Amino acid sequence: MSKHRNTKIVQAGIANDKAHKAVIPPIYLSSTYNIDGIGKHLPYEYSRTKNPTRDELAAAINELECGVGACVTSSGMAALTLIIHLLNPDDLLIAPYDCYGRSYRLLSALSEKGHFKLRFINQYDDKALEQAFNENTPRMVFIESPSNPVLRIADIKDIAARADECGAVTVVDNTFLSPMLQQPLNLGADIVFHSTTKFLNGHSDVVGGCVVTSDELILEDLEFWANSLGLIGAPFDSYMTLRGMRTLELRVTRAQENAEKVANMLHTHPKVSKVYYPGLKDHVGHEIAASQQDGFGAMLSFEVDGDASSFVDNLNIFKLAQSLGGTESLINHPASMTHVSMGEEAREKAGVTDSLLRLSIGVEHIDDLINDLRNALDNAT
Repeated sequence: MSKHRNTKIVQAGIANDKAHKAVIPPIYLSSTYNIDGIGKHLPYEYSRTKNPTRDELAAAINELECGVGACVTSSGMAALTLIIHLLNPDDLLIAPYDCYGRSYRLLSALSEKGHFKLRFINQYDDKALEQAFNENTPRMVFIESPSNPVLRIADIKDIAARADECGAVTVVDNTFLSPMLQQPLNLGADIVFHSTTKFLNGHSDVVGGCVVTSDELILEDLEFWANSLGLIGAPFDSYMTLRGMRTLELRVTRAQENAEKVANMLHTHPKVSKVYYPGLKDHVGHEIAASQQDGFGAMLSFEVDGDASSFVDNLNIFKLAQSLGGTESLINHPASMTHVSMGEEAREKAGVTDSLLRLSIGVEHIDDLINDLRNALDNAT
């Protein structure tokens, strides 16, 4: 019997305990396991290689993303590190010029060390895509849609089809939306990954990541590198993330409803010069987002007229912080925080200006969020 995504995640691991029939799956903190005898191998022997609690989380995320298997990692950056270990020194990686700042810096640094070849391109422009694929033979194409922090929308199905024609692996960072709102593997991608720190866990109390693939051979390579490099997530973190995921649909639905109302308010405010939210009909990627997403998400950015610091200082409910995707509403200044590692030139090209602010909308009452933003805008210098 088929189940809705929400039912799948709420029921993940429920009543599977064979030892004591616990409804909620137990947490296995043991680093090692008793082996019955020499040569008598068991599924679980050493927790870096396999752990029951980590496997419960991997199975739950894998089912949501419609993959063949998943690897749970210690962070979102560990997930990306795991993925790029599929590349060889002569392989070309094509990546978006406006991706998350730390992803941009990691890819650049490893490319400079000769781990792989790298080219940043504008994935939102058809001519740029055509040129990139015609002039090169990439081994991997990395997509971040919506992009962080300006929420540009890449056509995942189109790019994945171009990549497939030349035998390249398509990788999608799905952190901003979660599997509830976008399933890249169903759009043709080969790998999808998350910082589970964000929407999947949803409570800002765990750092983690996950990689899911639709290809059995890729899964074998990912499992080898995850075990060999020790990029795996801890059992307690896995337990907490699965616990947080049980309310994923409820949280995302409420936060998205709030985000739409916040975006509309900011769109009409005289002290806001630009709002970046795919749910607005004048957003350049609105139609593509509507076709490949099940909603427009709870993330948005905007350009404030005047002093960004003055605006932030007048906020009460929104907290200035690095992360996103929790139940609480957060504000981020990408130029000085999440994207500072890109360097000034790359930030300017990506549209990460000093006046740009990114909002992660939480599940608070919408009236309080609107009033907090309005008050800060009205009182900003």
